[in-house]
Amino acid sequence: MSVPKIPESVLVVIHTADLQVLLLERADKPGFWQSVTGSKDALDEPLATTAIREVHEETGILIGSEHVPVKNLRDWQLSNVYEIYPVWRHRYAEGVTHNTEHVFGLLVPPDIPVRLAEREHLQYRWLSWREAADQCFSPSNAEAILQLSRHG
Repeated sequence: MSVPKIPESVLVVIHTADLQVLLLERADKPGFWQSVTGSKDALDEPLATTAIREVHEETGILIGSEHVPVKNLRDWQLSNVYEIYPVWRHRYAEGVTHNTEHVFGLLVPPDIPVRLAEREHLQYRWLSWREAADQCFSPSNAEAILQLSRHG
């Protein structure tokens, strides 16, 4: 049996200076587009560490490199509490129904290479922030993208 996921996660809106947003299509739910998301690996894992790890695992983008300095990762000080979709509740401890998601933004150069984690995502797209918000299946992800003009 696998270790239950921690119901605390990050959402990282990856964007360029001109507010093009990177969206990823989920491998386990084709047609579901989202930003980088992921749960903490340990209760004491700092949220910024979770964000850095998840961005690298899902996109191959290395925060802390010469192309994407750590200062480009910004904690927007926004959190969303949402009900975990029933299809994914088996990943959590019994009785866990809600997750707290912490929102970050990541400014990247427009020509940054993206290398998807094939088990997690099928393809990616760069879209204008408004198009990206419309494409997201998650209301909290769409709302975060709409906040980009304030936080980007």
